[in-house]
Amino acid sequence: MNKIIALAGVVIKELYRRKDFYVLFVLTALLTVAAGAVNFFHDDKIVRYVKDICLLLIWVSALVIAIVTTARQIPAEREARTIFPLLAKPVSRGQVIAGKFLGCWLATGVALLVFYFFFAVITGSREHLWPWAVYFQAAWMQWVMLAIVIAMVVLGSIYFAAPSSTSTISFIVVVGILGIGSHLKVIALQQPEPMQFILTAIYFLMPHLEWFDLRDFVVYDQSLVSWSALALATGYAAVWTGIFLMLAWLGFRRKNLTT
Repeated sequence: MNKIIALAGVVIKELYRRKDFYVLFVLTALLTVAAGAVNFFHDDKIVRYVKDICLLLIWVSALVIAIVTTARQIPAEREARTIFPLLAKPVSRGQVIAGKFLGCWLATGVALLVFYFFFAVITGSREHLWPWAVYFQAAWMQWVMLAIVIAMVVLGSIYFAAPSSTSTISFIVVVGILGIGSHLKVIALQQPEPMQFILTAIYFLMPHLEWFDLRDFVVYDQSLVSWSALALATGYAAVWTGIFLMLAWLGFRRKNLTT
């Protein structure tokens, strides 16, 4: 476990060296300015509209950081040939996969913490409401959703040589799931066989990332999601994360690192 934590620390330090963290602060400042515009309006609908935009930007920014950071981990180690002394420590390939995943997940967690903190402070100062429990649930659900995404990108980075290919395909898959995932079953019912069976099978076999989106609960000041539902969703995310990491480990075991 100490080796996994050490590898995760290297990933987080790399995020600082590549100045991604400073870009995060710039994006956070832009979000803060956008939310601060609420001060010029007194319509509740305008307030909700601005909050919706800010939360959408938080989702997009977090996905960009998670996917781009994760996609370059394994290929960068292979290109720089640092993977060989790393595995000679000795560090197993499973520990490399786990360490890279943990580092990327914690890095995105720090990013989310900064985003949601500024969002809560600015919107709270304008509305004089501090629904910290709702913010916590929204941030937690987004973070566990990102665990699935990061594990999926780790799997993709094993089979795709270029980080750009991994990032592009991952973005397409994630956006596709978030965009049509909840509607796929309805679309399937409108199709003839065998397309109906294929689409229905895809609906039940794919990870439903859209289930973790609690932005409406924040925007419309809705009541808390039941903690039991939150626990079930966390378990669902843990299962899919484990599946993707297991597949990544099996693929990395068979990978010829000399090519």
